Amino acid sequence: MSRGLVLRLSGLLLLVALAGCGADADSVVDPPAAAQGSSKPVYGDTYIEALQGNISGLIPNVLSDGPSFEVAGLIYNGLVKYDKDLNLVGDLAESWQYSRDCLDLTFKLRRNVRWQDHQPFTADDVVFTYQTMVNPKTPTAYGGDFKAVDSVEAVDPYTVHVHYKHPNAKALQSWSIWMLPKHLLESYASEGKLREAPQNRTNPIGTGPYLFKEWRAGEKVVLAANPDYFEGPPFISRVVYRIIPSSATTFLELKAKGVDGAKLTALQFKRQTEYPAFRKAYTKYQYAANVYVYLGMNLRDARFADRRVRQAFAHAINKHELIDGVRLGLAREATGPYKPGTWQYNPNVHQYPYDPAKARALLAQAGWTETNADGVLMKNGVPFKFDLLVAQGGDEGRKVAEIIQASLKDIGIQVELRVIEWAALL
Repeated sequence: MSRGLVLRLSGLLLLVALAGCGADADSVVDPPAAAQGSSKPVYGDTYIEALQGNISGLIPNVLSDGPSFEVAGLIYNGLVKYDKDLNLVGDLAESWQYSRDCLDLTFKLRRNVRWQDHQPFTADDVVFTYQTMVNPKTPTAYGGDFKAVDSVEAVDPYTVHVHYKHPNAKALQSWSIWMLPKHLLESYASEGKLREAPQNRTNPIGTGPYLFKEWRAGEKVVLAANPDYFEGPPFISRVVYRIIPSSATTFLELKAKGVDGAKLTALQFKRQTEYPAFRKAYTKYQYAANVYVYLGMNLRDARFADRRVRQAFAHAINKHELIDGVRLGLAREATGPYKPGTWQYNPNVHQYPYDPAKARALLAQAGWTETNADGVLMKNGVPFKFDLLVAQGGDEGRKVAEIIQASLKDIGIQVELRVIEWAALL
C-alpha cells in the first residue's frame, strides 16, 4: 500500500465521511412506439450507462472495485439480497430458518434456477462457494465474513444447513455473497487461481438476469438479457457500460445522448441541468444514496497508527464546509456506513466536531511540537508531510481533497495531492 492516505467519493469502509445524496438522470427521449400511450412495459432496446473506471475482472468474489461489482451484480446472485430499504430478502434462497439458539441457519433454495450454461444450481454450489471463500489461497477480501461458520452442509440438492460457532449478527447478510459454479471453477478455486480462470476474463457464468457478451478494456462492457432467468427475462435486451473516467466527459456524453443515464455531480444537478431542453430530454432523480466520502489512513505508517493523530484530523476538517462547498448542500454528515432511515442507522455515535485548537492539542500530545521554517510540524526533526491519493475523473473528489489539504495546512501538516487512475490507486 502506498504511504499516505486515500480519498474517494464512494466506498465500503468508513473512516471520516459525508453521507451523499444521489443524483441521477435517465433519458426519456423518443420512447418506443409500442410504449407510447401505454403503461405496460415492453421488451427490447439497449440501455447505455457510464462507468467511471474500467472493470478489473468478472468473478466479483476476488475483486475489490465498484465498476466490477456493478457489472457483476447483473450476472450473479447471492442467496439473499437487499431491497431498496436495505432489508434482506430472498434471492436464490426462497426461505431460511434459524434455530432457537441462533447457531443453525437452514436455507431452502429455489428449484427453478439454472446457471447460464443451463446446468442446475444446487446446494453443492453453495457449499463450494463457502469453501472457496474460506480457502486461505483465495485472494478475497470477504473471507472474514465466514469466520464464525463452523460447518456448511448440503442436506439435499435444495437445502443448505449452516452451523455457527456462536451467534453472529452478520450471519444472514454474509450469504448475499455471489454464488459460484462448482462445475466450472472447482479446479481453479482449489489452487487459489480464480483470477486466472477464463470466466474472470471472457466467459463468466452466473445465475443472474444478464449474460456477458463483450469487454473491451477501457472502452465498454456489453451484457445481454438472459432469456432463462428464473424470475423471467429482463425487459431491457442489452445493457452497455461505457467506461468514461471523467465526470465532466460523462456529462457531455449525457447531453449529446451518448449515454442514457448517469450520476450527476451536485453542480450539474443543481445548476447545469435546469434548462428546457435538458428537462425535456431527461428525468432527474434525487435520493439518499448508499454512498459516502471517506478519508482512509494507512495504518502501516506509524504516524497514522497513533489514534490521537487520526482524531486530530477528524477535528481539523470542517465537514459542513465540504457539504456546502462541494455538494452544495446535497449531503449530510455521516455517523456510519448506513444511510438515515434504514434500520441499521445509528445517529448516537461519538462525533468529532470541527475544532482546530483541539486538533493542534492532540498532535502536540502525540509529540508533534516543533515546526520548521515553513510552519510544518516536526517530530524528531522529521516534518509531518504525506501524499493524499485522489481518484482521477472525480471533480468533487478533487475539491474535497483540496479542502482537506487546506484544513490540514492550518494545523501544520503538509499535504501533497496525487491524482491517479482508480485501478492504479487500488
